[in-house]
Formats: sequence, C-alpha cells, structure tokens
Amino acid sequence: MSGLRRRIFGVGAGDEDSPASTRAPSPAPATRTPAPGSKDDTSYFDNAVPAADELVSVPFHKLERLNSYVTEAKEKQEKRPKNKGRKRRNFWIFGLGGVFGLLLAGFMANSADVIDLKSLTDMNLDSLIDVLPAGLIRDAQAMQKSERDAVSYDSFSVGLAVQAEGIEAVHPVIMIPGVISTGIESWGTAQESRQYFRKRLWGSWSMMRALVLDKPSWKRHIMLDKDTGLDPPGIKLRAAQGFDAADFFITGYWIWNKILENLATIGYDPSNAFTAAYDWRLSYGNLEVRDQYFTRLKNHIETGARIQGKKVVLLSHSMGSQVLYYFFKWVEAEGDGFGNGGPKWVEEHVDSWINISGCMLGALKDMPAVLSGEMKDTAQLNAFAVYGLEKFLARHERAEIFRAMPGLSSMLPIGGNAVWGNTTWAPDDIPGQNTSYGNFITFRQNVEPDSGHSRNLTVEESLPYLFSTAEPWYSKAVQSNFSFGVAHTDEEVAQNEFLPHKWVNPLETRLPLAPSLKIYCFYGVGKDTERAYFYREDLDPLTKTNVTIDTAYSPDPKDFPRGPTIDHGVVMGEGDGTVPLLSSGYVCNKAWRLKRYNPAGVRVTVVEMLHEPDRFSPRGGPNTGDHVDILGRSSLNDLILRVAGGKGEGIEEQVVSKIREYAELVKIEGESVDVRRGMGGGAKLMDQEGKDPYI
Repeated sequence: MSGLRRRIFGVGAGDEDSPASTRAPSPAPATRTPAPGSKDDTSYFDNAVPAADELVSVPFHKLERLNSYVTEAKEKQEKRPKNKGRKRRNFWIFGLGGVFGLLLAGFMANSADVIDLKSLTDMNLDSLIDVLPAGLIRDAQAMQKSERDAVSYDSFSVGLAVQAEGIEAVHPVIMIPGVISTGIESWGTAQESRQYFRKRLWGSWSMMRALVLDKPSWKRHIMLDKDTGLDPPGIKLRAAQGFDAADFFITGYWIWNKILENLATIGYDPSNAFTAAYDWRLSYGNLEVRDQYFTRLKNHIETGARIQGKKVVLLSHSMGSQVLYYFFKWVEAEGDGFGNGGPKWVEEHVDSWINISGCMLGALKDMPAVLSGEMKDTAQLNAFAVYGLEKFLARHERAEIFRAMPGLSSMLPIGGNAVWGNTTWAPDDIPGQNTSYGNFITFRQNVEPDSGHSRNLTVEESLPYLFSTAEPWYSKAVQSNFSFGVAHTDEEVAQNEFLPHKWVNPLETRLPLAPSLKIYCFYGVGKDTERAYFYREDLDPLTKTNVTIDTAYSPDPKDFPRGPTIDHGVVMGEGDGTVPLLSSGYVCNKAWRLKRYNPAGVRVTVVEMLHEPDRFSPRGGPNTGDHVDILGRSSLNDLILRVAGGKGEGIEEQVVSKIREYAELVKIEGESVDVRRGMGGGAKLMDQEGKDPYI
C-alpha cells in the first residue's frame, strides 16, 4: 500500500510519527532552461564563479549585478501567492469528488447493471483511507469533530438548561406531525411496487430517485384513487411509524429531531413519548376507515395516562393541529366508527395541548396549489427553472397530484369573507395600502367576458370557483369531508356536533368540555407569507389548467408605498412563511375566547415568536419563526419542556403582532369568556398598547 501511496501522491500518507523507512524521498523539482540573455539566465555566473577549491577575485560590478538578481528573485518569491490553502482545497476536491462520483455512478447504474454494487461491500475502508493524503484525513477528522461538537451543543443545550432547573419528565407526550413531517412508505407487493417495498415515496432520497427515474410509477403510487379516496388497486402506501417517521424529512433536514433530543435530555424515551404519524393524503374520515388512526390514537393516550398515572400532553404541528382538533370531536362522538368516549373523555385524559404553528383556518397557499398547481415557490423561479419544471412536472400534473390527496384540501381557507375580507376591505389591511387583501384572486389582464375569469374573487368566492373548474370527483371529495364556513349562533354549533364534515372547522364547532384542559398556541410571526394572488388565463396549448399565476406582474414598490409587496403575482402579508397570521392567530386570540366556541372556559395561552433569523444559518438559527424551522427554535423547545415537565403554569403570554387588533375587525360576534385564569404565574393578557382588552 505504501508503494501505491508513492505512485499516487509521490509521498507517504502516514502522519509525522510514522517510521522514516515508510517515507520515500520527494522527487527533485523539475528544472527548466532559461532563454539565453534573459533575466533568468544565470549561465554568466556559472562561468564566473569558480569551483569550491579555487579562490579568485570577482569584479565589483559583477557582485552588484549578482546582488540585484538575488534581490529581484526574493521580491518575486514574496509576491507569489502561497498555495498551501489551494493544495488543501485541491485535496478536498479530489477526495470528496471521488466519493461523490462513486455514489453517483452507483445511483445511476444500479438498475442498469453497469456496475455490481455488491462488490463494493468487500471494499476495505482502511485501504481507501490509506491512499488519501494525511493532511486530508486530519482536516476531515478536525471538521467532523467541530461539527459534532456544534451539533451536540445546539441540540441538547435547551434540555440541559431546563434539567439544571430541576425540570424532568412528568406527563406522557404524544406528537402529531404535519404534512412535510410524516414519511409515506410502500407496503405493496405487486410487480410494480416490489422495487419500492418499505421505501419512502415521500420524505426520503428514494422519493427523489423514483420521481426522477420513473415519474409515471411514482405518480401512480402517491395519488389516491379518485373515486374511493383510498389506495388504488394493487398499490399500498402507509405512514411510516415511530420517531423515525418524523425526525428527518431527508438526511440532514431535521423536522422533530431537535425536540426529541431535548425531550430525551429531561427523561423521555419510547416508554413515555410517542409519535402518532398519519397518512396526510387521506381525508380525515378515511384515516379511521382505512387505518383506524383515531382508534389507535385514543388507545395510546389512554395507555400512556394509565401507565404513567398522569394526563397526556399532546404536541401538534401545522396540519397536525387540524387532525387533533378533529380527533377531539371524534373521540366524544357516540356510534359505530366513532370514539364513544363521551363529553368527559378529554377532561379525564388530556392535560395540555401544545398547538405549534397550527393552520387552524387553513393555509391560503393551498388554493393555488389545487387550482393551478402553483404557489410562491414556483411563481418566483427564473425563466430557465420554470421551463425545466414545466417539462418535467407540468402545472396540470402538479394540480392533479394535489387534488388526488384529499387530506391536503382540509387546509383550504376557512372563515370566508368574515375572516379574510371582501373586495374592498380585509381585517389585516394596512391603512392606505393600494389594494385590499380581500381581493384574494385578481385577474389583472382583460379577459373575454364569457371566459368565467372576468371578475376578481374573494376567499369565499374562490371555493365555488375552484369546484366549478375542477373535476367532479374532487369537488365531491372535498365538500363531503370538509366545511369552510362560520357558525354565528350557539344553535348552529350544537347541531354541528353531529356532522363529521364540520369537525375540522373551529368556527363551526366548540372546544371539548374540559375546564382543566390547557391550550398553548406557539407560532411564528414577522415573515412574509402568501396572502393573495394575481391570475391570468392560461393560454399555453400544452397545459390543461384554465388559469395560472400572473408571474410577470411585479410592480415597482415605489408605486405601492404603503404596500402590499407583490412579487411575481404573489401578494405577501404577515405570517410564518407558510400560514398567514389570521389563520394561526385569530382562533387562539379571539375565537376561543368567545363562549360560543369555548363554553367550558378552556385555558388558552398565546406565545408569538418573532422571526429573527441568523443570517449565516440556512435554517434560521435558534430564533427563527419559520413555519417548519421553528421546531428547532430554542425558546419553543424550552416552553415544550416546561409544559411536559408540569411547569406550564408559569408561561406568560407574549403577543408581538397586531393580531388582536385584526381580530377585533373580524366580523364574528359573540359573548366573551374569561380565560385569563389560564395565564400562569399571574401574567396578564395585554394588547399592543399594554392594556387588558377584556376589561
């Protein structure tokens, strides 16, 4: 191997303590012959300087000339850039490039039998390391150690600090993840599915590989049957289970991992913590029909409470908050296919609900996703990227995929014009802004009067428009499973207790009759979030969608001095980057403080987290308020540990946005209920001016 090292690098690869016999002398540097008469030509001095055993006098002018050459050579050497860093970078490029090339070749050639990947299992890693330069190995080890130390500090520091205060695991914890959090894996054994058996077709590199190499097959697997809303014939996909289902989306992209690490620090493990992953593609009714999801969740909660002797703390994120709210209604309901727990079940089994970035009134970006297969992420791509995306996965294909996942449509906007405004007004309008957020879909360009796109649409009007342009099976699936209106009377709310398609909507149903239940609403604010859209007719003959976002429309901000910001046809408002402020904040700050929706006076505590990203962190750092990255936020992890450790009473409210000002403008009236007793530690409920709005 040492001979191989010498052949490859010309030097030994051992460290400084290696025996001298293992090192080969470095080859002499190559020499070149300078042109006669040039400055580099030293033949004059070769002739002028005698042998060592001779002694001659040298004329002074020759010494001066020699000295000038020496001085000039030194200056050139000093000016020459040092290439130590360059060599090190070259070593990195060589080493990492070789490994990446090997992996890429294996990835692309595995199915074509160009190489035999099994032969790689016989490769000795030590032999590979032997041929790498010692400097490269030392640098890699140093980098690995520094990264390991940084990860160790960031991941466990919150838990260690809370542990030092004497806080430890008290309540069993069950986590209900959101859409991106839960991996979906194949369990089908049909011929087409065998290659994917127990591989994730959502939430892993297997998904990327299947999408790139066999897109038609991936689509057939990931889309549900359009008639039944269940698995297509011969295909069987299920939600991955356990902590592995939600800790990482793909390798290196954490979701719940930091929360799990901090929970473990104060004493949590699989015996007192559980992840209730679900197939987010399914409608909520079909979650129980196919997977008995809510029955299993009920059993886990009852088992945890019985074994630990403590009520359970439930954590939910994003869409998971809607799923959990639906569960509260399901578990109380009587009859076949329901929980049969009765009105006291939540009171007897659940201590607290931590609602993290919950899209309680939906996510507005869900509308363009199912309407035209677009959202801000696609609208803001450059022309080259758009061309590539359309060639690979066109708009109508993306819309078809999203529609064939009915569960996603539970996040269509809830509340209609009462919450989101009309064509002239919206609760969250900035005074004097040029266009109201109430114009949810605006057709800026002139269109034919009989095209159906000749007027602007509010949120309430956009739903019928979507159903009129979509396929009948999609409209039926959504309208039979979800409801997006508002119940303005106590009688309506009481009637909706017996209508399962109303159960996902917190403005048409009530909270559980659990006076000792505590709800904590933790969500990010201060990040631009999709609020409305400019659309145009889709005249592309190659697409099957009727309309598309008008990505050419990006007006000069000088023309809109008071806002809003319009970027590639997307109107930006307040929120956490995914869920608008009205969706994450209105229910917690106002609706659940009305007796109609909270008759038992359930305690509600709100903590808003301002988005203050670290400019050098790709995930925003410990103070991010981003919809997904907030799961790694230090203050959020601290609050979660305190609630789980039985110290949630000391959490004080913190509202930094204008959500309570907006909430008073929402056109939903009702009698207020006193939830101030839920403000632990004597904290008082304050508005933007420091006044108690309920006095």
